[in-house]
Amino acid sequence: MALSPGWRAFTSFAMNCCGVLRKAVRSSGFPLFPWGHCPWRGTGSFLDPEMKAFLEENTEVTSRGSLTPEIQLRLLTPRCKFWWERADLWPHSDPYWAVYWPGGQALSRYLLDNPDVVRGKSVLDIGSGCGATAIAAKMSGALTILANDIDPIAGMAITLNCELNQLNPFPILTKNMLDLEQEKWDLVVLGDMFYDEDLADSLHQWLKNCFWVYRTRVLIGDPGRPQFSGHSIQHQLHKVAEYSLPEPTRQENNGLTTSTVWEFQP
Repeated sequence: MALSPGWRAFTSFAMNCCGVLRKAVRSSGFPLFPWGHCPWRGTGSFLDPEMKAFLEENTEVTSRGSLTPEIQLRLLTPRCKFWWERADLWPHSDPYWAVYWPGGQALSRYLLDNPDVVRGKSVLDIGSGCGATAIAAKMSGALTILANDIDPIAGMAITLNCELNQLNPFPILTKNMLDLEQEKWDLVVLGDMFYDEDLADSLHQWLKNCFWVYRTRVLIGDPGRPQFSGHSIQHQLHKVAEYSLPEPTRQENNGLTTSTVWEFQP
């Protein structure tokens, strides 16, 4: 089904990685939960009632049209009012968390199919969005998980998505990880994050530090956007898995047909 003019503009904007998103990513959000100096040492058990009601009213619970039918998510779909409304009428920050992006789909599918990758390990999901990859890690037996997204509303959506999948909400951090002191993680996962040259450069350096200081394993999901396929990080990647995208995901992503999981090996 075709997007309304407003949401077609929004998804085109996101896929083409324009500057407004870059400014959002470069700025810090606000902590969703008051966990003191180590805000990820807690669980996302609190939700603002009004925001919770807004999210439940304006998203649809769905598991269709993605690589992971095992995972239910609250997303914007053609059955939602704001799918058809002008994008500028959405009263909050742009809802990138309400789209299940193809890089995240590939990562989530890979973790579900290969639980040994995460079982008993600590996992950081950068740019978590709807939280699907973190949820897949939890389903596959990860010991500890931190979902990171700079949008506090994404944090609330992730909590709701955990509940949909009968999971206790895991910690969520809504600050820019690249601005914080690095911690030790067994695995870092990130999908659809190489949409902007400056951000790609910052991520590349941050991931190199993770690898060399802590020997962290890094998995990246991406459908082959130019900002990723043309970046120097390509010389340090090993293809782990490639998936053919379902038709609904292809239609929503300008005809992209596959999505790949890469391991970063600097």
